[in-house]
Amino acid sequence: MENEALIRLSVFLGLFIALASAETLFPRRPRQQKRQSRWIANWGLVLIDTATLRLVALVLPALAAGAALDASVQGWGLFNALGWPLWVEFVLAVLIFDFAIWAQHLITHKIPILWRLHRVHHADRDMDVTTAIRFHPVEIALSMLLKIGLVYLLGPSVLAIVVFEILLNGTAMFNHSNLRLPLGFDRVLRMVLVTPDMHRVHHSVHRHEHDSNYGFSLSLWDRLFGTYIAQPEAGHDDMTVGLQWQDERPAKLGWVLALPFFRK
Repeated sequence: MENEALIRLSVFLGLFIALASAETLFPRRPRQQKRQSRWIANWGLVLIDTATLRLVALVLPALAAGAALDASVQGWGLFNALGWPLWVEFVLAVLIFDFAIWAQHLITHKIPILWRLHRVHHADRDMDVTTAIRFHPVEIALSMLLKIGLVYLLGPSVLAIVVFEILLNGTAMFNHSNLRLPLGFDRVLRMVLVTPDMHRVHHSVHRHEHDSNYGFSLSLWDRLFGTYIAQPEAGHDDMTVGLQWQDERPAKLGWVLALPFFRK
């Protein structure tokens, strides 16, 4: 797809600016740490993650969208074999990939070595739009490998992959944002999409709460598989976000990068 990277970057930056502005005007919770130090660490991870994916691309030239194009040319994957209408394949591809991300997220909480990587994301003491981009580069690389494998297995169109990536990034920034939504609107919206209040439960310090609400885009999977919790026990104003043993260090980039390799 021509200019795919530019389109994704433009949408990402536009949504980031819009959500960062909205959460500043209508915050849900007061901040525990200064935004400047947290944002330096979180954006530093983005730059390192991007460089990591560039290195992965040296070994696997076809990342997600490229893999879809390659699968189409080679005729690989389920959809290329079935020849269903494009709109059916498009809808199924988006749903299947969204479920795959949900399942991957659940697995990162259940397998200790993967949790050591994923807790970089959970160590953020505040939740805002930058929390959505706070992931350890090793986890990002593993996630991309999973997507590439699934692309070759299914053979979706390049358009479906690009749209899915845009939806995933956009909804992740939205549901991690510190944005106050009207409660009635939140109740209606979360019937389809994961809302900030819904996903905030997942970032609770309590294990039984952060082992719930794994969805990034659709709320369907948590409801279907019994991992949905509507509200935190302590309420959104009084709940604690992050990990039980943390202090001020999650706002330091070097500490964040080293976190998977030591125990507290």
